Amino acid sequence: MEKKNRILVLILSALLILSFGYIAYDKYFEWKQKKEFGIFQQGANFGYEQAIGQVYSIAIQCQQIPLMYQNQTINLVSVDCLKK
Repeated sequence: MEKKNRILVLILSALLILSFGYIAYDKYFEWKQKKEFGIFQQGANFGYEQAIGQVYSIAIQCQQIPLMYQNQTINLVSVDCLKK
């Protein structure tokens, strides 16, 4: 009987350790995904700022800005330049 209790305690201890390991791994994976998403978001914001900055710097010089989307192209011109 005592031997069965020891085996039961060992099995339960092993399951407990495995459960803690799984929870720790899950939390680590979640933290890693949040970190990677934050880096991705920073890159997207940087790209957005760069694109808008380039469009603005061309538009302020009263030049046309060609924008392409899929198979279509339009030219943007600043309204202030049209008033001149």
